[in-house]
Amino acid sequence: MSRARTTVAVAAGVIALCLVARVDAQPRPGAPATPPPPPPAPRAAAPIDLTGYWVAIVTQDWRWRMVTPAKGDYQGVPLTPEARALADAWDPAQDEAAGEQCRSYGAPALMSVPGRLHVTWQDDSTLQVETDAGMQTRTLRFGDSNAPADTPRTWQGVSVAQWQTPRPNVPLLFRPAERTADAPAVVPTGGSLRVVTTNLRAGYLRKNGVPYSENAVLTEHWDLYKRPNGEEWLTITTQVEDPQYLRNARLDAPVFKKEPDGSKWDPTPCSSRW
Repeated sequence: MSRARTTVAVAAGVIALCLVARVDAQPRPGAPATPPPPPPAPRAAAPIDLTGYWVAIVTQDWRWRMVTPAKGDYQGVPLTPEARALADAWDPAQDEAAGEQCRSYGAPALMSVPGRLHVTWQDDSTLQVETDAGMQTRTLRFGDSNAPADTPRTWQGVSVAQWQTPRPNVPLLFRPAERTADAPAVVPTGGSLRVVTTNLRAGYLRKNGVPYSENAVLTEHWDLYKRPNGEEWLTITTQVEDPQYLRNARLDAPVFKKEPDGSKWDPTPCSSRW
């Protein structure tokens, strides 16, 4: 009987301790709640590494990217009648006289200009993308980067970046790195970088005067692919929306291959003609 009483007493003590612990674990009335830890900075949270030097692989639209198209050659771009009239009036000498040789190096067209990219972290929340062709610099800021109403419009605009994990579905048609003749289909590495760019200065989608307006909206998905031979490829799936000059969204997907270093980096100013 004494042993049974002892067992009951011990059990009651344990239960009492548990109840006290549970009460102590509850926040006291009026006590501030412990805030959750802050999320990691975008640089630390990056699901893919975009930094380094990249060279354009011109696997599509060669006739419009590698040479300056003739005036009126806007095949493949869904232009409005107003945009066609502007393209038909293109005059590179007039652009040069106005000091606007960079009209075809704005963000909606820049990634399709043959050349190299140099991607670095400017700080923990900002990616910087430099191009040797045209010597342009894009700034991709994570977080809420809505530009104030009086922010001047520029060729590169204001770009808001966001990591997307898991990677959203992007149509295979606009992932040419997966459809190489010498390799089976591959899948992107990690997540995706989504970039939305606004506050643009009006420019050209092609060097021969095919226009986009200052109200154009550029949306990109940056994806990495590992090829069977070990090469890293970058595909930037691009959508330009511009109701003023485009009847529907224009889709493109320039491709880049990673280079070991910057030994081939060749800064060249903007040109209206080359």
